[in-house]
Amino acid sequence: MTARGAGPARRPGPGRDAVLALGLLGTAVAGVAAFLKAVSADGIRLPMAPVVALALLLLGVLLARWSLAPARRRRRTPPPDGSAEAPSPASLADLGGEALDHVAADADGFEATVAALCARDGCTAVEVVGGAGDLGADVVATAADGRRVVIQCKHYAQDNRVGSQDLQRFGGTCFAVHEADVAVLVTTSSFTAPAAAYAATCGIVRIDGEALAAWTEQETLPPWEPGASAPAPAQRGSAGT
Repeated sequence: MTARGAGPARRPGPGRDAVLALGLLGTAVAGVAAFLKAVSADGIRLPMAPVVALALLLLGVLLARWSLAPARRRRRTPPPDGSAEAPSPASLADLGGEALDHVAADADGFEATVAALCARDGCTAVEVVGGAGDLGADVVATAADGRRVVIQCKHYAQDNRVGSQDLQRFGGTCFAVHEADVAVLVTTSSFTAPAAAYAATCGIVRIDGEALAAWTEQETLPPWEPGASAPAPAQRGSAGT
């Protein structure tokens, strides 16, 4: 692709680095000559050829290191658009019906459906990062106002409720390790009363199956929005921890 209105290509001339290198070489040679002349004037006889050869060899090594260093720095410098350092985008499914079908998805697919919801509702830099060693973070994203959203996903059956131990493990890493501005635990089931109490104490937003359905159908605000409401606490008499 050529730029519109561009003239014929010009052959590159000697660069500034080459000019500086030649100037440094000339200065060094003149300095060596002056040194040898001064030594001869004092009556000290030195073998000229070995001294000059050694001086030029050392000078060549220094010039080589000096000329290569800028090239290495230029290779390490990312382009202005940041494309060299930018992480590859998360491979999210198209935002069709299947992309948001939380029930039909397996555990890994559930993380992708939650990520798709985040992308749909305006988050950027959405990544599915769940897996071994994720330390509780399954999806990370950046809200429109710049806040960092960290989500843990629990794809549980209806009779397998999220307990307080799940919340405690997530609470131990979401803020301190993942530096979340908004920490969210999303599940297809529900929470026990102690889990709901722990989440309220730590400031973790919890999304149960009903709240997830409402979020998917855009009947409620996304969980990182200040006006988003948490599901009602479980009954104290409910089983679970």
